[in-house]
Amino acid sequence: MTYKVMKTAASRGAKISAKHQITIPIAAVTAAGLRTGDRLRAEAKGRGRVLLVRDDDPVARHAGALTGVYRHGELDELRNEWD
Repeated sequence: MTYKVMKTAASRGAKISAKHQITIPIAAVTAAGLRTGDRLRAEAKGRGRVLLVRDDDPVARHAGALTGVYRHGELDELRNEWD
């Protein structure tokens, strides 16, 4: 019985709480490919419309990806060539 109540409430959409928090239905989150921990940016798109966009930080996403590729001091040598 509880499952039906939750399912019905989710199908009606979301409600803004007194703290301006919104719970997004799981079907919408899944369809958008969002996961726990994703950071979202809210953009107003006219009256009554808000677009949530995954806020990717490309530096953070790739930081440390090349660890161990260069030998110790090699990057400093390459940078010195630029001068």
